[in-house]
Amino acid sequence: MSDLDDSIGKILLELQKDDPDTFKKLMKKALDENPELFDDTIEQENKQIDEYNNKIDEYNKNIDNE
Repeated sequence: MSDLDDSIGKILLELQKDDPDTFKKLMKKALDENPELFDDTIEQENKQIDEYNNKIDEYNKNIDNE
């Protein structure tokens, strides 16, 4: 099962990089359907990731505008 878990993890990481909006929707659906899989630590980490992604988006917009 660990090979499957690793593969799913890699797919999710790629999705997070390539399509963060879809990744957020998928994670929200997973949280809604299986809240027991998520604890406060994961939610805090996701908030930090979202904040970091927002900073990157702002930085990229600034570069595009220059």
